[in-house]
Amino acid sequence: MSSLHKSRIAEFQDILSEASISLEKLRELCFSGIPFEGGLRCLCWKILLNYLPVERTLWSSVLQKQRELYTQFLKEMIIQPGIAKANLGVSREDVTMEDHPLNPNPDSRWNTYFKDNEVLLQIDKDVRRLYPDMAFFQSMTEYPCLLILDPLNDFETLRKRVEQTTLKSQTVARNRSGVTNVSSPLKTLASNSLNEYEVLPNGCEAHWEVVERILFIYAKLNPGIAYVQGMNEIVGPLYYTFATDPNSEWKKHAEADTFFCFTNLMSEIRDNFIKSLDDSQCGITYKMEKVYSTLKEKDVELYMKLQEQNIKPQFFTFRWLTLLLSQEFLLPDVIRIWDSLFADDNRFDFLLLVCCAMLMLIRDQLLEGDFTLNMRLLQDYPISDVHLILKKAKDLQDSK
Repeated sequence: MSSLHKSRIAEFQDILSEASISLEKLRELCFSGIPFEGGLRCLCWKILLNYLPVERTLWSSVLQKQRELYTQFLKEMIIQPGIAKANLGVSREDVTMEDHPLNPNPDSRWNTYFKDNEVLLQIDKDVRRLYPDMAFFQSMTEYPCLLILDPLNDFETLRKRVEQTTLKSQTVARNRSGVTNVSSPLKTLASNSLNEYEVLPNGCEAHWEVVERILFIYAKLNPGIAYVQGMNEIVGPLYYTFATDPNSEWKKHAEADTFFCFTNLMSEIRDNFIKSLDDSQCGITYKMEKVYSTLKEKDVELYMKLQEQNIKPQFFTFRWLTLLLSQEFLLPDVIRIWDSLFADDNRFDFLLLVCCAMLMLIRDQLLEGDFTLNMRLLQDYPISDVHLILKKAKDLQDSK
């Protein structure tokens, strides 16, 4: 470890050891990248995403309260309605009045259960293919959810629930652009290859199953948006970061901590996932156009070339902005970019500059290429050096 890196770690430790942390100083440090050592990144992200307060003395009480709340969510939302009453000790009513799977009442818990299954099937499909080039998400977690996996209780895992789902209606796969795929649920399950990954022993679960649970609970608690394809790409880097925390005391609570950080992050970017808001000032269309207006200001020649070729910003910046560049780079590079994005005082304004920098760094190829070549470049971005991209974006920011 270089002396420069050691001194940088010491700077972080000094700021984080203060009774009341200076958010301004922390943001400034984090913007240039957060060291992994000592769980510094995990801790800084929790502060930057407003999960932990700047007052250190409040940390233990906040964490205890939030983690207990998450446990309550698990109890309330990942169980079959038919088992719930027995677990909660509610006395049985007359059997004719009891809620049952064929109850047509829209308020029936079984009706809700079956509707939830449609959302769950889409989540399951997406999380199983999360970062397929990495073994991490398919590997076994050190800290499985004992509340659900304990054989003494009647909770079922979401994985079992998916396997047992036999919806009679067609399953609609919903992504950010609306309805895109309507197929038979049985066919979907078959093609989804439920046994794609090795079945783990009883009492164990893979990391992707933890991510699935986080997304399912988020969807249940936020019915207005529920789950939209792409959210899996947002929660993935958060969970990976917290689940690889070198501090085991923090690592074992990665699921609950990820859930609340993801919820806080989504509260800031959820408008990107809501189609009805696309053309509003907080919607994704406005942000995509802002990338082009910034490019016009910084490099009018390149802007004109893209306009001439009718390469619209939604052809590529939609994915860049909505998924915070999580699909354009390898996971360690995504995490480094997110250090800067989370440290951005004007939430995600810097993301627009990063997108603009990405265009300007390949300006020569874009100016020479035709529509097909340029679209290929933008859909499969060629530069992998994120430090170069971030430096260019910072230069753009400083030149304002």
